[in-house]
Amino acid sequence: MNRIDCLNDPHIAVYQEAKTADLLRKIVIFKDLSQKSLQVIEKRIQTFVFKKGKQIIAEDEAARGVYFVHSGAVKLTKQDENGNEIIVCMKQKGDIFAEACLFTQKTECYPATATMLEDGEILFLDKLELERDLYNYPELSMQMISYMSDTLREMTSQLRDVALLDVYAKTVKTLERLGNKFNTGQNRWNIEIPLTVQEFATVVGTTRESVSRVFSKLKKEGMIDLKARKIVILDWCGLCTLLHREY
Repeated sequence: MNRIDCLNDPHIAVYQEAKTADLLRKIVIFKDLSQKSLQVIEKRIQTFVFKKGKQIIAEDEAARGVYFVHSGAVKLTKQDENGNEIIVCMKQKGDIFAEACLFTQKTECYPATATMLEDGEILFLDKLELERDLYNYPELSMQMISYMSDTLREMTSQLRDVALLDVYAKTVKTLERLGNKFNTGQNRWNIEIPLTVQEFATVVGTTRESVSRVFSKLKKEGMIDLKARKIVILDWCGLCTLLHREY
């Protein structure tokens, strides 16, 4: 069967539709949509495969649309005045980024650089097309608003921790938060966070030396381990009780 025959075969067409729908259902704002709304998105979605380390969008670029992480992981970073990279947040399977480009007439540059932490697949929706769909399909709008609200609460909580907690508490809380994000299988052991100690320190908002001291303590207690460019949570339950035990 050649390519044209495949495209005209109704059984294969149905299979491809089902495959696309299954892919979209893994994205937070699409998972509860009606079939009608989902079919609209299916017509517009673009899929890209990126290797680890590949830059998706830069801080000095205008965002043309919204990105959805289907697989892999993405870090959003900014540079300070000395050119040092600071990780603002991380996006995992099902997450969205660059949604800040929506609902505005401004053509300002996106406020962060998005780079792949792992090989993965990224979905993309054009800004203007998505805005039209959000206007025409209220259930899609509600899902997007709900996601943006959850993201804002998470960022507010993260900023509170950075501002008010000491280095030990900030480190443990950040490990707990990232463990939740990367623990897609609800596992309690060997949860891998794809960050180096230096990268993790920028997430916490402190120095590498300060984080290394906390990590040394946690390693002795059997809570974590360090591998090549990865932090591994060995005892999730133990980690979650640390702050209650220390304070």
